[in-house]
Amino acid sequence: MEGIYKSFPGVQALSDCQFELRPGEVHALVGENGAGKSTLMKILGGIYEKDTGHIYLDDKEVNINSPHTAQTLGISIIHQELNLMPHLTVAQNIFIGREPRAKISFALDDRLANQKTESILNMLNLQLSPTMKVADLTVAKQQMVEIAKALSFNAKILVMDEPTAALTETEIESYLVLSNN
Repeated sequence: MEGIYKSFPGVQALSDCQFELRPGEVHALVGENGAGKSTLMKILGGIYEKDTGHIYLDDKEVNINSPHTAQTLGISIIHQELNLMPHLTVAQNIFIGREPRAKISFALDDRLANQKTESILNMLNLQLSPTMKVADLTVAKQQMVEIAKALSFNAKILVMDEPTAALTETEIESYLVLSNN
């Protein structure tokens, strides 16, 4: 991201902002409230459009004008506020809107969705069942479901906006143990 500017009525949120990352790197953006961290990530995720500047991915300039475009480019964002549907299962939340279909195109293939979810959960070393209702999970485990959902898009870039903000101290410790396994 080069020369990114973004303003809102009466507020200059970003001014000549630069951000670069390479495969395998982990970054933490640190700053005061209102510094523009979330705004920058929302531009990368297609939630906001930049006023000016350039975004390059794999040495090609890209125009990220929607979350769908970002996902298509391999960019997944886990927002500070959980975006799960508690009445649905873990697998249903992970594949909502992209449900595997059975041979009959209007029927969903729950077995395949559960298998794919199990594979992602195993990759994260999460001891969760794809058929569990999200409402029955702790907030820390719900956050891990958000991560699994983001990874299900085969993300090249995974952005977490304050991933522990909604967690208690105990849940943060559990979250850190889960994400380090």
